[in-house]
Amino acid sequence: MPADGRARAILFDLDGVITDTADLHYRSWQRLADELGLPFDRAINEHLRGLSRPKSLRIVLADRWEDFAESERAALLERKNRYYLDSVAAMSPADAFGGIPELLGDLRAADVRLAVASSSRNARVVLERLQLLARFDAIADGNDVEHSKPDPAVFLCAARRVEVPPSRCLVIEDAASGIEAARAARMKVVGVGPPERVARADARVERAEDLRADTLLRLLAKARQAE
Repeated sequence: MPADGRARAILFDLDGVITDTADLHYRSWQRLADELGLPFDRAINEHLRGLSRPKSLRIVLADRWEDFAESERAALLERKNRYYLDSVAAMSPADAFGGIPELLGDLRAADVRLAVASSSRNARVVLERLQLLARFDAIADGNDVEHSKPDPAVFLCAARRVEVPPSRCLVIEDAASGIEAARAARMKVVGVGPPERVARADARVERAEDLRADTLLRLLAKARQAE
């Protein structure tokens, strides 16, 4: 992709922004926890939002973390991922949030570069099921960076791949860890969700369906003016 001093980009988180895989993750973790005899509910699951699989396992195992050798933890991660991918296999384009395909089209028409920046290692698989993979100029996910959110690495990786400086990137995120990652990357960020979760975002919408191209373009313009 050729460099362009006027280029701008919007970086989308995946889970909770483009589609709702949160319940698929929840059911996968619940199944694993049940098999291990561990307590797990939606309140615990909320702490996993935006985290990588290894960090999530640390929370799920809690005070039983040391009961498992490193090889056993790796096997648990693979088992959970297998449960999740079984659910993903049933996804279709209808599972994208309402308005997201149209939003991507509007942003593309406005000459905005688009990327997905997700902690998930399965981002490409999910986007293929949604038939949205070709809509993005780049994908950066948990396979590409060593550190997950709130580390800014995945957002900075996405920015490099679309050849747009961080100051001209706008992030769409639904997790507190993702908001912090975007801020650490010195990018403007729109939070999707309740105020208590995304309060540190520069702007907020309640649901992904509320995202509008004109609003996002105005935020990008402000970011460029602030350079």
